[in-house]
Amino acid sequence: MASSNDVDVIVLGSGAGGLTAALAAAQSGARVALYEKADLLGGSTAISGGVPWMPLNHHQDELGIEDSRDEALTYLKALSLDRMDPAMAEAFIDGSRDTVKWLEDSTDLEFSIIPMYPDYHPEHPGGKPHGGRSLDPGLFSYDKLGEWKTKVAKSRRSAHLKITDTTLGGGTGFLDPETQKHREENDLRGCGAGLVGPIIKALLDLGVNLNVNAQATDLLIEDGRVSGVRVSVDGVEQTVRARKGVVLATGGFEWNPDLVRSFLRGPMTSPAGVPTNTGDGLLMAMRAGASLGNMAQAWWVPTVEIPGDVAFGQQRANLVNRERTLPGSIFVNGKGKRFTNEASNYNALGGAFHQLDSTDFSYVNLPCWLIFDGRNARTYGSFGTPPGQPIADWITRAPSARALAEKIDVDPDELEHTIDRWNGFVARGDDKDFGRGKSAYDRWSGDGNYRFTVESTLGPIDEAPFYAVRVHSGTLGTSGGPRTDTRGRVLDTTGAVIPGLYAAGNVAAAPTAMAYGGAGGTLGPIMVFGRYAGTAAATD
Repeated sequence: MASSNDVDVIVLGSGAGGLTAALAAAQSGARVALYEKADLLGGSTAISGGVPWMPLNHHQDELGIEDSRDEALTYLKALSLDRMDPAMAEAFIDGSRDTVKWLEDSTDLEFSIIPMYPDYHPEHPGGKPHGGRSLDPGLFSYDKLGEWKTKVAKSRRSAHLKITDTTLGGGTGFLDPETQKHREENDLRGCGAGLVGPIIKALLDLGVNLNVNAQATDLLIEDGRVSGVRVSVDGVEQTVRARKGVVLATGGFEWNPDLVRSFLRGPMTSPAGVPTNTGDGLLMAMRAGASLGNMAQAWWVPTVEIPGDVAFGQQRANLVNRERTLPGSIFVNGKGKRFTNEASNYNALGGAFHQLDSTDFSYVNLPCWLIFDGRNARTYGSFGTPPGQPIADWITRAPSARALAEKIDVDPDELEHTIDRWNGFVARGDDKDFGRGKSAYDRWSGDGNYRFTVESTLGPIDEAPFYAVRVHSGTLGTSGGPRTDTRGRVLDTTGAVIPGLYAAGNVAAAPTAMAYGGAGGTLGPIMVFGRYAGTAAATD
């Protein structure tokens, strides 16, 4: 006899992948239950920039931006190092346009193109130096969620910001007092909160059963088919059966040290996702016999850990996006040497932290320090300090580069030489070592007053005091897990479909593998495949 808990489709996880899958399944006529391990909905998506990267979206048509299937596929292939399954990339590109339109038709989402936001590698074939593929989800009033408004993860710093207000989107990270007051009074949230809020409202309107404090512990497998889950809801163990399918959308494994050591290609000590991303879905899929893919990869990002800054009970990993791209700043390693283009996109920077010294068997560019000078600090502020205000006490400082080197234990002669060499490049307007400022993306992210010129990111380091901040190798989330087909169905080690099991999001092998096309290069594929997985689970 069927239990009252039985449903058609079970979705595990409430980030972009899980929410989109639940919406697609419910719209396909399925009775859906969603279970979220944390006490708040939204996963890492809710505290992210909330931007999906969607080639061929219909908003490009409205602005006369040209794009094509061939351009998008050529671009992703150029970034993939031949690690990407062409069929998966095609499924993503072919589903982007319809997914954007479907989300706008099905929810209160109103996407808009982030003006002139370049792809992350715009000089590669098929790249877009003037943007068009990264979408802003806009603002959403959480008053529309009623009692559920307090049950969604909230970023303390960016909850009321649109992506264009943030440092990632080219803003300062601050609002004028009148705008801040208006958004707070109406609980208007943007970025990741602006993305997940409208979908949660749509799910509530459709009668989807949403559960928090609900950790799935294992899959039920009967007669070779996944038929449900064992889940602990508020500490009470129960069995829930799914007549049609189970969608894994539990996020990555970046907070599971054993899995990180076992799988990731290089050091990762500072995860920026929510701490509930401990690989639960990955482990369940492995026990079910799933084939794995892309396991060495993650969505890399440099981070800074501010003393006493806590989120979700853990040390917060603050993304280093604006500070490293501004004039008057560089990265140096433990020897005091520059080692990369600091203004390149955060995911690509991960590779610089993974360089191994074959002689002493250490990672050459860790530790890493962000170095900046007094002019930079006064003009731009730093890590939450507004321009013109005193830099926070936790940041190391000294009256000279040599004295700063001694404080952070790097070679003083080498640091002085590095800064002198950098200043020479700045004077000539050409970074001969790493090409900083050559890409349209480099020239987007720095000083907005000089956007699209090299002055936006090239500036001397020559005014005391001099500052240093320790930078860590972090990740927005891992990107490896069970392989799926182009419908989001999980595959076993022979390549056959595991009946009743689906996956989307960072729990699964990323459809674009290591390719990260632009802002939202994670969320775009996640939402397209979330839709695929939810639809397939409801209709197979």
